[in-house]
Amino acid sequence: MKCPKCQHENTLEAKICEECAAPLGRACVNCGSQVSSTARFCSECGHPLPPVADISRFASPKSYTPQHLADRILTSRAALEGERKQVTVLFADIKGSMELLVDRDPEAAQKLLFDPVLDRMIEAVHRYEGTVHRVMGDGIMALFGAPLALEDHAVRACYAGLKMQETVARYADEVERSHGVRVDIRVGLNSGEIVVRTIGNDLLMDYTVVGQTAHLASRMEQMANPGSVLTTTDTLRLAEGHIAVRSLGPVPVKGLADPVQIYEVTGAGAARTRLQAAAGRGLTQFVGRDVELEQLLRAQQLAGQGRGQVVAIIGEAGVGKSRLVHEFLHSYYMADWLILESSSASYDRAAPYLPVIELLRRYFRIVVHDRTHAIREKISNGILTLDPALQDSLPPLLDLLDALNGGHPFRSLDPLLHRQYTYQAVTRLLLRETSVQPVVAVVEDLHWNDALTLGLLKELVVAAQHARLLLIVTYRPDYRDEWGNEPNCHQLRLDPLASENLADLLQALLGSDPGLAALKSFLVERASGNPFFVEEIVRSLVDTGVLQGTRRPL
Repeated sequence: MKCPKCQHENTLEAKICEECAAPLGRACVNCGSQVSSTARFCSECGHPLPPVADISRFASPKSYTPQHLADRILTSRAALEGERKQVTVLFADIKGSMELLVDRDPEAAQKLLFDPVLDRMIEAVHRYEGTVHRVMGDGIMALFGAPLALEDHAVRACYAGLKMQETVARYADEVERSHGVRVDIRVGLNSGEIVVRTIGNDLLMDYTVVGQTAHLASRMEQMANPGSVLTTTDTLRLAEGHIAVRSLGPVPVKGLADPVQIYEVTGAGAARTRLQAAAGRGLTQFVGRDVELEQLLRAQQLAGQGRGQVVAIIGEAGVGKSRLVHEFLHSYYMADWLILESSSASYDRAAPYLPVIELLRRYFRIVVHDRTHAIREKISNGILTLDPALQDSLPPLLDLLDALNGGHPFRSLDPLLHRQYTYQAVTRLLLRETSVQPVVAVVEDLHWNDALTLGLLKELVVAAQHARLLLIVTYRPDYRDEWGNEPNCHQLRLDPLASENLADLLQALLGSDPGLAALKSFLVERASGNPFFVEEIVRSLVDTGVLQGTRRPL
């Protein structure tokens, strides 16, 4: 099919131009003739055509983009236009859509098979704050990283691909049971650069693709087996640690001279945060935070004496909040403490109690593969072992971990009572545990937490004043917590690292080769005291082969 924008002749199955990434028109899968967006049969050969999405509903991204995302795009578009952006492109479609139409009325198939699947695809993209750039007859093209700037765009795109496979599979099971037909989707991902030209009021974005960014994502989709998510080395490098993959080896890709290393994304990885992913590769030297570490140790000593403490670590993104917490928790001072950690992400803010749920999963040692009966058993045994008097806390705790029987009266309680009992159950559990051993609970990125979690933490702060509990929270400077005036609360502000500390970090990262002096000076000047920026630039230089050598172990 000829691209209307650059006139490049594309393969029949292409959905975007292989040369300029412009959306292509609709073509007959039998003879290749161009057909209108509403045609049900090819005007040249009479072959039936797969249904297309509702034109009015998907006329522009603004018609299906959630309002809160649309507002953010329009607010920030002036800063994005003309910018070169790192993005991850996602393609997803229904596998074998033509076969699903056999002996079925196209309109009925649209309502039963196509629209519900498209809805689940789009919902998964928006769940991770991506934007659906285009809705096609049986699939979508989505972008992560533009027009909304997302530093973890590759991770989010992978999670979105897994999420849509999960939700579509559940729907497919229902359709198969009721109608005897199986619906499967396939997902392809690739990361690279685009140049954003303009963003219209309708959220349509005009952009130029750099290299093979979109082409490779489309090829990954076409090569994926039903029910799978395929990606490339470029995406894996950015999402390393956050996702689990299976290597499929180097595979020939149509349109490219050399084979491409391909991976199947099989699930979420062990890393939940950037720091956890970095720890898997090996952490850099910890520098310049001795004073702050000493402040945490003083708070820990007070908490260990039964004078519960709350420490809020405040700093800009990348300044080292998580690394400071990591070093503190892994110090020998914490040997006799129960450590409960949780983290948050911006795409988790709508999920109630998510950090609390993570704390409880760690407390009861619940793992991802535990089934409902195993979760119930772990919670019940844990509560009865700790204190049988806490038995009335079981329904709220089981409910939080989605292990309470569906018909249990607790689920139908008035929302205010439901919240009150949930707060009490978690608070009583943690305070009772502090009589057995001192506890440190960590909730990072408070600025992304939901209102219910924040309310529970506020209640815990007040209740823990005479307990062996140290609560550590982290957040950015523009956030304000609700308990700063409590007598057991302290704020610990992380300023940017001093230039000499950054120089020490670069010395550990790069060594003492005199030829790197200019690079070190440049990075110290550009980093503005942000160690994460330094580490990422050095890693990028290593990944692209600009820097070579062996990293010295710490």
